[in-house]
Amino acid sequence: MKKIPFLTVKKAEEIASKFGTPFHVYDEAGIRRNAKAVADAFSWNKGFKEYFAVKATPNPFILRIFKDYGFGCDCSSMAELKMAYAAGFSNDEIMFSSNDTPAEEYVYAAKIGALMNFDDITMLPYYLEHVGDFPETVCCRYNPGGTFSISNDIMDNPGDSKYGMTPEQMIEAFRMLKAHGVRRFGIHAFLASNTVTDDYYPTLAGQLFELAAELKKKCHVDIDFINLSGGVGIPYRPDQEPNHIDRIGAGVRAEYEKILIPAGMDNVKIYTEMGRFMLGPYGALVTRAIHEKHIYKEYIGVDACAANLMRPAMYGSYHHISVLGKEDYPDDHRYDVTGSLCENNDKFAIDRLLPKIDMGDLLYIHDTGAHGFAMGYNYNGRLWSAEVLLHEDGSFSLIRRAQTLADYFATFDCFEEYKNMEDA
Repeated sequence: MKKIPFLTVKKAEEIASKFGTPFHVYDEAGIRRNAKAVADAFSWNKGFKEYFAVKATPNPFILRIFKDYGFGCDCSSMAELKMAYAAGFSNDEIMFSSNDTPAEEYVYAAKIGALMNFDDITMLPYYLEHVGDFPETVCCRYNPGGTFSISNDIMDNPGDSKYGMTPEQMIEAFRMLKAHGVRRFGIHAFLASNTVTDDYYPTLAGQLFELAAELKKKCHVDIDFINLSGGVGIPYRPDQEPNHIDRIGAGVRAEYEKILIPAGMDNVKIYTEMGRFMLGPYGALVTRAIHEKHIYKEYIGVDACAANLMRPAMYGSYHHISVLGKEDYPDDHRYDVTGSLCENNDKFAIDRLLPKIDMGDLLYIHDTGAHGFAMGYNYNGRLWSAEVLLHEDGSFSLIRRAQTLADYFATFDCFEEYKNMEDA
């Protein structure tokens, strides 16, 4: 599958002339097409709701796009809860899926009526101590242990994951919650990350549907929803086959009809909380080539660095790169594409075949819409870039300004020389 940038070199230069480089840019038309496809794929389930994983792309302008489709927000921290609430979400439009949670975050989540998704059984008495009574609907996160496989292929190792409750703890938690007045229950699990297979959600759904039927029988409770969480991935490499959300939705429906309907559970709602699938392909990091180096290898230095996109340096992740305006040129030059951090792993590409890159060229780093800007940091005092939304009509808006040195120095307000630092 050929990867094609969603903006032209002319549009990128227009944005750069206004906001500088590097910048993260998001394709509103693509986001909306994908959101509609997700809603259509699960329209067979009357209670379906996608809770966008805010941690993937924490920006209220993005969240409000998803609100247009009746989606909610999955939050994991105080900042994410407050962002979702400020963007117009409340009550059961917000799922609070946290772990190792501070008391004040539970207090605030309860205040705005968020759905509680408890990661561990020990958090139940902790919640009672610091917040008080449980809401009428509560969710618990499940971890089956061992490995998670699809067709004998091991996808991940839940037994090594810090998240979720054992099967025995799920039973104990549901009974404890029921004794404290909880009337409706949810089940949540995240067993594999960035799967590029249409079988992940259906396989996971089958396991959770069986668990739901067992919990209903053993605990005599009403299962209100099952949250398949995230894990549906995207094809970062051009040779990967993308997921097909319509087939995924149909696969989950088949498991629903095979397991839940015969168990008399035909009113169970299906929730998802995708981040990468919802936004990954619809974001890009645009950066300018500013240096070239010829030693034992050929290097192209750009004005972005791992502080703007951590995944290649942290995980060795592949992100495809296009040279804007040279999409049809031959890939006949081998480069390492690097940033300026004092770390040798600050590389967006290693031994990558690309068109000849001239100084001033704009490089388009694909698939940064999720876990791109969100994982930014300030090592070496490098500043976060701007975020720009490209609208369906070709216009664009600044949805987060670039960080400034004043922002970086702001928390030194206890330092006597702070003002001099800012003005120097």
